[in-house]
Amino acid sequence: MKKKNDAIYGAIAGDVIGSAYEFRGARFEPIQIFKKCCQFTDDSVLTIAVTDWLTQPGSNLRDKLIQYARKYYQAGYGPSFAKWVMRKNSQPYNSCGNGSAMRVSAVGCVANSLEEALQLAKESAKPTHNHPEGVKGAQATAAAIYLARQGKTKDEIKAKLKELFDYNLDRTYADVCQDVYEFHVLCQTTVPEALICFFESENYEECIRMAMLTNKDTDTAACIAGSVAAAYYGMPEDIKTRLLDFIPEEFINVVETVKD
Repeated sequence: MKKKNDAIYGAIAGDVIGSAYEFRGARFEPIQIFKKCCQFTDDSVLTIAVTDWLTQPGSNLRDKLIQYARKYYQAGYGPSFAKWVMRKNSQPYNSCGNGSAMRVSAVGCVANSLEEALQLAKESAKPTHNHPEGVKGAQATAAAIYLARQGKTKDEIKAKLKELFDYNLDRTYADVCQDVYEFHVLCQTTVPEALICFFESENYEECIRMAMLTNKDTDTAACIAGSVAAAYYGMPEDIKTRLLDFIPEEFINVVETVKD
């Protein structure tokens, strides 16, 4: 049975599983689910920050992002975000990186309408990723999660995303895999590729495996694809159970505030 917070667990599990292959990629050895060297990264930390913000009325997202990033300072943040966290009166830095999409899963879980999902996704991106592509990446991911939770078919989800955004979602997974396999961090590359993995997958695990084979930023590719896949298929209990050994109890407590 699918749960309201499945997409959040799906995002975090994708991050943890993908962490073992980041930078070098996953095309060069069989992918193992939860290798011993797996760990949560900035993707999970900031997913928790956004979730905490959404479930604490009146809280400030900028403060939540800084609070969690400073507490889990060794999670591997990008250079621009790391500088932003340490500045006084930090301002948005016009990023179009995929960080806005990897932290947005909770928005698709708590929104009560597609319009609310789009607005909350924009708000979740703005403290750092106020570039139009950064906002769009967050919105497309949150919209896909929301629509999946509403029981929409893959064709219906794809049609709505094509209506709202200008991503090329008609490419096939085979097309994506023909591209040069490298480390890329832009929303306009990572998000549509992650969505294509979701559309062509048969289950959650297959989706995150596919995503890791499209981008050497394996944790973020799997995080974004995994958030949508878990919203659609449900979060596999065996993967969720194993995930809990890799993340702090604090993360679990925050995710569990998103109740059915």
